Amino acid sequence: MKSQMPETPDPGLQRVLLLEDDANLGFVLQEHLQMQGYAVTLCTNGNEGMNSFRSNGFDLCLVDVMMPKMDGFTFARELRRKDDRTPIIFLTAKSLKEDRIEGFRIGCDDYVTKPFSMEELTLRIQAVLRRSRGGAVEETPSPDMFTLGSFTFEVAPQVLRRGGVEQRLTSREADLLRLLCLHRNRVLERELALKSIWGRDTFFNGRSMDVFISRLRKYLQSDPRVEIMNVHGKGFKLMVQE
Repeated sequence: MKSQMPETPDPGLQRVLLLEDDANLGFVLQEHLQMQGYAVTLCTNGNEGMNSFRSNGFDLCLVDVMMPKMDGFTFARELRRKDDRTPIIFLTAKSLKEDRIEGFRIGCDDYVTKPFSMEELTLRIQAVLRRSRGGAVEETPSPDMFTLGSFTFEVAPQVLRRGGVEQRLTSREADLLRLLCLHRNRVLERELALKSIWGRDTFFNGRSMDVFISRLRKYLQSDPRVEIMNVHGKGFKLMVQE
């Protein structure tokens, strides 16, 4: 059966080039990202992906490492010879330290090991796009400002305000508070937060996250309607009473 050429991305949306040779996974990923507000072009090998990139240009590339005709590492090397700005996220079942180092050495922006959750992938895409645009990118699935009781949290400038009082947040504090806001009144799993912000779920990263949670609690303590709760064995929950 003759394969169809990838559709030209909608220029009004952020454009994602998805390279995945597993037809079922590729379809699921494409459908999920389109539901999140991205224009997604799916290609099944590196050669097809490179041709599509040259013809259209994209805001981000999601690249499976193990592909026919041109593997993901080769695709990334070829792309980086001509373009050192477009973010690349590798999707791979290869979890060896050497493979991760090689991926970052080539010039990838993140490295997601299969299996992964769709929510984790979406958050990693948002984080990479935000970094690539210096924090100025407007992310379709997420607002730029959150209201938490008497507080307002502005994501891009990393500012928490209450009345005339302004609290500047560090990048980690802002990323963590943003995740909590996206999960408002729901559980934010520790593993998701650690992998999305710190990159790895390790003991030391976990202790570091607990310190940042304590800082956020201190910033929010002046409004009793806003509380970050521990959920034993799961994670945290940002509770906001209306």
